[in-house]
Amino acid sequence: MFDIGAAELLVIVVVAIIVIGPKDMPRAMRTAGRWIGKLRKVSGHFRAGLDEMVRQAEIEDMEKEWADRNKRIMAEYPTGDDPAGGAPDNLVPPQMEPLAAADEVPDPDAAAEAAIRRAAPVKAPEHAPAETDEPSLPLDPPPPPAKDA
Repeated sequence: MFDIGAAELLVIVVVAIIVIGPKDMPRAMRTAGRWIGKLRKVSGHFRAGLDEMVRQAEIEDMEKEWADRNKRIMAEYPTGDDPAGGAPDNLVPPQMEPLAAADEVPDPDAAAEAAIRRAAPVKAPEHAPAETDEPSLPLDPPPPPAKDA
């Protein structure tokens, strides 16, 4: 900040010892240290105030941008019924319907198997195995061979 080199600092120390004297030098150094500490505290407080003002200005700019964006969106979709972003209207059926009542199921075991198949996760087409003549690998590894005792 002040760009004081070693030679300048040595000259200042020698002049301070001559002017102040070696007897009063510790008291003068304490006083100088206190003044420097106060100056740093005031400058830190000033810097924190400036940072807070900048942060508040940024927040106000962001709020203004969000309000403008909100007005634009509300102008495009005034009722809120239009699907935003081009989502299909038939994404979710309007009403869930039961598959069958408990007394209408002819075969409970077949109904349970069908429910398990419907609930089983399905791989996306890009992750599904390629259609080849090779058999797919089993999910469970084969059991280890029995050890003869």
